[in-house]
Amino acid sequence: MAAHVQGIKLTQESSAQSPVVFVTGASRGIGAATAIAFARAGWRVVIAARTLQAQQAQNHQLRYADGQLLRGSLAETAQAIEEAGAEVWVQSLDLMNPSSMDAAVDAALQRFGRIDVLINNAVYQDREVNAMLLDLDDDALQRSLLGNVVAPFHMAKKVLPHMIARGAGKIINVGSGAGQFDPPFPANQGGWGFAYGASKAGMGRLAGCINREWGHKGIVAFSVNPGFVNTEAAQATLGLDAELSMRYGATTPEAIAASLLWLVSDERATELTKKPQLIDLQALIKTHQLAV
Repeated sequence: MAAHVQGIKLTQESSAQSPVVFVTGASRGIGAATAIAFARAGWRVVIAARTLQAQQAQNHQLRYADGQLLRGSLAETAQAIEEAGAEVWVQSLDLMNPSSMDAAVDAALQRFGRIDVLINNAVYQDREVNAMLLDLDDDALQRSLLGNVVAPFHMAKKVLPHMIARGAGKIINVGSGAGQFDPPFPANQGGWGFAYGASKAGMGRLAGCINREWGHKGIVAFSVNPGFVNTEAAQATLGLDAELSMRYGATTPEAIAASLLWLVSDERATELTKKPQLIDLQALIKTHQLAV
């Protein structure tokens, strides 16, 4: 059942005029930081994920090496949004369950009457996505593709008719360099696995199709590459001293959140959609001095 957290009320007039962002995977990491950043900028925020409460066990759930659950929950994110003075609407969403995605979007539209920005940030996280090739079975690969390709496609397809009818809307798909490049190390030595890389490569093509098909209706979509980010998931899979972090550098979820807010707020961002490759968010942060 979807949970509802009533945010701190703005005035009726300002609340009704405030734009609405829908952030998936908002229980921790980039999603939580992004939801909070938009709240502080005056947006109304819909947050969605599987983990409604802290330490909530799920199937196919990433854990720390000692078996402990990752920190973070929608309840904690919602509290931070309320403390920022924004209105928040919490929805349960499972990437493996299209009905839950439909219900979350329908509930958000019923609540706010609009969705100005969708941020497809949620990712299928299970250690099997980074399995070595000979250890990866077909079912695990299909789960990775379902969570990281089909689910964001489904979310975009669900919100697009509403955005097209309004004549405006923006969609950000949070991809990965794993979908662009070969891993620098084997999956069991700090690199990524085929399932993760293949699924992120598929997701990376979504924004371009949206722009070509619906850009004339006021729709703008971005595919972005955050690079290595110090999130709970990164710590659980690669550790704080990960080879990828040492080779490429790392940033914080808050810095990535600032770059996502810039993409939907600055008129210059639309020019970035003319290039076929993913937008390098860490380069964007440096160029526009967005780090917080």
